[in-house]
Amino acid sequence: MFLGIDIGSSSSKVVILSPQREIVTAQVVNLGTGTRGAAQALELAYTAAKLQPEAIRRTVATGYGRMTFSGADKQITEISCHAKGARFLAPGLRTIIDVGGQDTKAIRLSPTGLVDNFVMNDKCAAGTGRFLEVMSRVLGCTLEELSGLAEAGTEPVSISNLCTVFAESEVISHLAAGVPLENVAAGAIRSVALRVGGMAQRVGVEPEVGMTGGGALNAALVEAIGEAVGCPLRPLPQPQTIGALGAALFAWEMGRGA
Repeated sequence: MFLGIDIGSSSSKVVILSPQREIVTAQVVNLGTGTRGAAQALELAYTAAKLQPEAIRRTVATGYGRMTFSGADKQITEISCHAKGARFLAPGLRTIIDVGGQDTKAIRLSPTGLVDNFVMNDKCAAGTGRFLEVMSRVLGCTLEELSGLAEAGTEPVSISNLCTVFAESEVISHLAAGVPLENVAAGAIRSVALRVGGMAQRVGVEPEVGMTGGGALNAALVEAIGEAVGCPLRPLPQPQTIGALGAALFAWEMGRGA
């Protein structure tokens, strides 16, 4: 068996592959670097796969906390692992947009699946899942409910501040002025989509475009980013585990002598 672990700033993901490159299990724990998230994700994966750690032939770690994981045979950047995992699931992909909890990535691939260009936002919460978490809290809904609320909006408000703190104040002002929750939610989604779309345009968007990360679970955000980049997005299955899948694929190649 071959294992990939993606230790992010806010979550840990593990994928185990069979010798035939079949996904045996994929697990997500919402705890990241500096926590027991990696250990918990591994425990869940071993239990789900009914395996002992000794069954793993090769392990590759990726993500923000990859260098903190002592059990890996190799550490590989999340850019390479996202490209590897996404192309495995969708061989025709040329662009990947990843909206995670603490960072956002846009990656352009060559026709053969190599990374041609990428840009990453990991310094500011604007354009990330964290921004939407803050907006959800202000609107009094869950992150899951935000998507449906935004889809019901007919006149999205403008949220112009790039800083999440100031954007929060801007949203509160809209609510105080009597703007319907649906239109504020739609404005929050649109704000993230425009920032992410701008990043994607900088790397050069080539269809087909796939979306990964927790943001891919938000249907309103997927549609809004598609409008921002000018082409529809394809949310990949189990989008939070794509980096771990890519790491597992690299582990498989190491173990098979590729």
